[in-house]
Amino acid sequence: MRQLLLVYVILCCLSLAHPFCPSQCTCVLHGLTDGARTRSVVCNDPDMADVPVNVPVDTVKLRIEKTMVRRIPTEAFYYLVELRYLWITYNSITSVDSAGFYNLKVLHELRLDGNMISVFPWESLKEMPMLRTLDLHNNRITNVPNEAIPYLFNITYLDLSSNKLSTLPSDLMDIWPPFNGAPIFANASQKVVLGLQDNPWFCDCKISKLIELSKMSGTPVVLMDLFMACSGPENLAGFPFQRAELDNCVKPSVMSSATKITSDLGSNVILRCDATGFPTPSLSWANSDGSPVDNTVQESPGDGIRWSIMSLHGISFEDAGNYNCKAKNYAGNAEATISVSVAGDISTTTVPLRLSNKTEPTKQVTTVIPPTDTPISTTMMTTAIPTTSTTSTTRPKTTTNKKLQKGPLKQAKPQPGGDGRKLAADEKSKIIDKSKSVKDIKIVEETSDTAVLLWRVDGLPNDAPLTVVYSPYDEDDMKRTVETKAGSGKVLLEGLSSGIRYSVCLIVKGSAAGKDPCTEFYTLDDVEDGDKLFIFISGIACILVMSLIALLLYNIIDLYYKGQNTEYNEEELEKDSYVKFETISMKQRTLNGQPTQLWTRRAHESERMLLCSRSSNDSQMTSKSDSSRCEYLC
Repeated sequence: MRQLLLVYVILCCLSLAHPFCPSQCTCVLHGLTDGARTRSVVCNDPDMADVPVNVPVDTVKLRIEKTMVRRIPTEAFYYLVELRYLWITYNSITSVDSAGFYNLKVLHELRLDGNMISVFPWESLKEMPMLRTLDLHNNRITNVPNEAIPYLFNITYLDLSSNKLSTLPSDLMDIWPPFNGAPIFANASQKVVLGLQDNPWFCDCKISKLIELSKMSGTPVVLMDLFMACSGPENLAGFPFQRAELDNCVKPSVMSSATKITSDLGSNVILRCDATGFPTPSLSWANSDGSPVDNTVQESPGDGIRWSIMSLHGISFEDAGNYNCKAKNYAGNAEATISVSVAGDISTTTVPLRLSNKTEPTKQVTTVIPPTDTPISTTMMTTAIPTTSTTSTTRPKTTTNKKLQKGPLKQAKPQPGGDGRKLAADEKSKIIDKSKSVKDIKIVEETSDTAVLLWRVDGLPNDAPLTVVYSPYDEDDMKRTVETKAGSGKVLLEGLSSGIRYSVCLIVKGSAAGKDPCTEFYTLDDVEDGDKLFIFISGIACILVMSLIALLLYNIIDLYYKGQNTEYNEEELEKDSYVKFETISMKQRTLNGQPTQLWTRRAHESERMLLCSRSSNDSQMTSKSDSSRCEYLC
């Protein structure tokens, strides 16, 4: 009996000890009302430097707080398939790997606030399809790229406050009402919470939708702080969004040449639309199913104005439908729809060919019979298509000698006009395609081992493939490539060497050789801590030496001027070496004089005499009479 009891105790202990908890963490089991249990793990050891790798696999909530963890490596949590809440807050994280959140299929909440993240891997959100809460406040994020937008559709709580954002992509606001065209319901149960306060916003047309949203009420999008303020430009600095009035920011408006066009089968149709707005809007055409139309021409005759023309050559019944002309700028979107109808019948006739010694096959010709009562719209340009187009051939006939062979199909000479215009339009379309390019490429945020490449596309679709090729300057054998899309507008170049000159090029698929845009840049020098200390000490030593030299020069100059002043004083003393004395003599008392005046000054002439030493004989003489004259030896 005792042995069975001992075995039971050991099994209980093993069941409680399994799975093991990381040494620097605390694991807690929570009981639910339905009897199930959930596990939460808290890791808050200040000495923890890496993400723990032995967290129990049944963990539902993981909190890593106030540690020394600096990065989230690749597939750091891939084995936590039941993880729903991941809090990595107030640590020292500076980098997050793009595959750091791999296999978190049921994660609902991700909090990374209170770290030092400057670039967040937005593409990593595709590994978390159930994510609804994303908290990135109190970091150092400076930019939200356009490629992040597709991964934010399901987010209902997004906090980007207390970062270094100055602008946002204008398309970001288009994923939420009212900018996505969805109706607004005041009592909508599903709300989207945005935290964008405490950022240095530059109030221009790029964030005009955000400023407009702050002035709205009753929308499904709720801002945490409605009293956000502008940091720039200078004329709007300090103004709250509700009072900010943007200059040169006008939503686009579109006007089409016609709303409905009916054309003959096989004719050519030209559709045109005009748009106004500021900044000057871009125009694009799309079919009724949303697929883009490429055979277009557009031009901007001035600021705030753009027109576009779309050509349909030899239209068929498949070309009938609605065509949308879409205008877009930072302030908003607008579109106009043109409906195209095709009228006409198709008749097929067999034309026998003349036979000689060699039999030629017959030709089946398709002709177009336009209706006689179908009106043609005056807003389109049509041309007749040649009626000699071959659609099929029949089997050759044979004669009595049965020595005939298949002859070549003889094609009629095309009529001038239709195909000539079509070829001209095709050539023009080719020229237009060549004008599509990548422009304004530049390098920003260079560090010792990374750099960010920015560009702008002109006419290329957003999903057009791009190849980024970069290598050290004049070292083609060390080239690296990064595949991306034209619409992303940004790519991070990693694995660079410090203090090296690099060359980077953007290659568009199908572009002419040697026409790819390129630029050059330098990476920053990587200064080690020992070098920093040496530079700091050297700087202090230089300051001290320079101070001593300045003090020494000051003393030398001071002594030099004092020497000159001493010579001047000696000359003055030499001039003043003679002392002026007043000689005094005894004067006899008179009755009329005052009794107290026993001594009087000598005559005026005696005052001008110089004092000289008496001879030794005179010094021993007795008193002389007043009338006797004193002799002085000079």
